[in-house]
Amino acid sequence: MQQSEVINILKNNLNFTDYSIEKLKKFVNLVLIENKKYNLIAKSTESLIWFRHVLDSAQLVKFIGSQSKSLVDLGTGAGFPGIVLEIFNKNQAFHVKLYEKSPVKRQFLKKVISELDLKAKVFGDVRQQTMETDIIVCRAFKKLDQVIQVSREIVKKPYKLMILKGQNAQQEIKKSLKTKKYPYKLETSMTNKDSKIILMEINE
Repeated sequence: MQQSEVINILKNNLNFTDYSIEKLKKFVNLVLIENKKYNLIAKSTESLIWFRHVLDSAQLVKFIGSQSKSLVDLGTGAGFPGIVLEIFNKNQAFHVKLYEKSPVKRQFLKKVISELDLKAKVFGDVRQQTMETDIIVCRAFKKLDQVIQVSREIVKKPYKLMILKGQNAQQEIKKSLKTKKYPYKLETSMTNKDSKIILMEINE
């Protein structure tokens, strides 16, 4: 799926504005330029960046309620999905925090935020933090049981987990909920019918 097809989906199915699309184009351009020097995304996915990275991230907007005030992206890497969700955001009261261990990637994220005039904040190792947030997202961070463990250690109130996973999502859920049960839903990914989005309510 090429850029123009993805942009049509972003506008018609996910309600991205023309203004947001222009920011996404600039973001993609910055990723591709920086990727020549640093490994922000796999080189093999550069030609599919709009489909594999932008749309894959953007589909999460369907699950973010209008009452949500804050979102944390764990292990954001080059800013997928956090930067994409920040670009979509139209709510001035909504805050996005990006956590990334790599100093190189953190520097890149700060550059993106500055050049695109975004409000997102960048932080380092998530284990050194405690936070309040409505939503935690992650896209290639850790196994589900580890995500649950880490997030429960750092977040001090009920929150929603939104995790992009491959075809082993159900197995990971089964393993993770052996001792403690949390309500969850599985949604099929827009970019791969075998991939899933885990939506889980962590309530204590």
